[in-house]
Amino acid sequence: MSEASGPLPLAGQSALVTGGGSGIGLRSAQLLVRDGASVTICGRSEERLEEGLATLRSAIPAGSSATVTSVPCDVAKEDDVIAAVEAAKANGGGALTMAVAAAGTGAGGPIVMTTLDAWRHVMSVNLDGAFLTVKHAGAAIAASGGGSIVGISSIAAPLTHRLMAAYCVSKAGLEALVRNAADEMGAQNVRVNAVRPGLVPTDIAAGLTTNDAIVGDYLDQMPIRRLGTVDDVAHGVRYLCGPESSWVTGQCFAIDGGHTLRRGPDLTVGFAR
Repeated sequence: MSEASGPLPLAGQSALVTGGGSGIGLRSAQLLVRDGASVTICGRSEERLEEGLATLRSAIPAGSSATVTSVPCDVAKEDDVIAAVEAAKANGGGALTMAVAAAGTGAGGPIVMTTLDAWRHVMSVNLDGAFLTVKHAGAAIAASGGGSIVGISSIAAPLTHRLMAAYCVSKAGLEALVRNAADEMGAQNVRVNAVRPGLVPTDIAAGLTTNDAIVGDYLDQMPIRRLGTVDDVAHGVRYLCGPESSWVTGQCFAIDGGHTLRRGPDLTVGFAR
């Protein structure tokens, strides 16, 4: 356990983090636990969830009543999301006040060579999964008196990424969902926002971050010329979840070294022509 240095700003709060077994989701969950929240992580890999729980247990501050748990979940399946929300409510003493929709996937290739199955898979995880999380977690958060939902978008939402059309469209759809949900749910004291990461070395981005030519093109578009870290993004998530952002809703915050000031990456540089 870590040492608490003062009052915990999220004490008594509870959160569900989809895709919480690794990457941005896990680091976001860790920051929520550190600040006193009880957290439920979910994902498809039980092995990753077990490893994630070990990380979260070590983040619980001394003297905190926060608890952590996990539940297997495919966010593209509504029954799984409903079960995950119920597990998070139980872990929060019957209430849910925060949700982070971090589950995601990607696919690459020219539009004309993208199969319908590949397209639908990306949409089912990135967009359907976000919709189901907002739908069911949002209802639970409203019933608890209000709180926050944060989605994980991407610079691929506003910027074209050649060879990543399905991913771009799914994230653009997520941002539209965030704005509409924020508009609808504000009356129930539910805030809905998103973070918009640039290139961060995570499992989903491995095909990009291991290609020097592609990384170089990304860096050339960044005024702050470095790759991001899960910490960079997770701290943005933590801000949007917490009371510090109580008057913020319907926003998509870029955490990208300034990449969205310029153009999207040219992924074709990494492949022979």
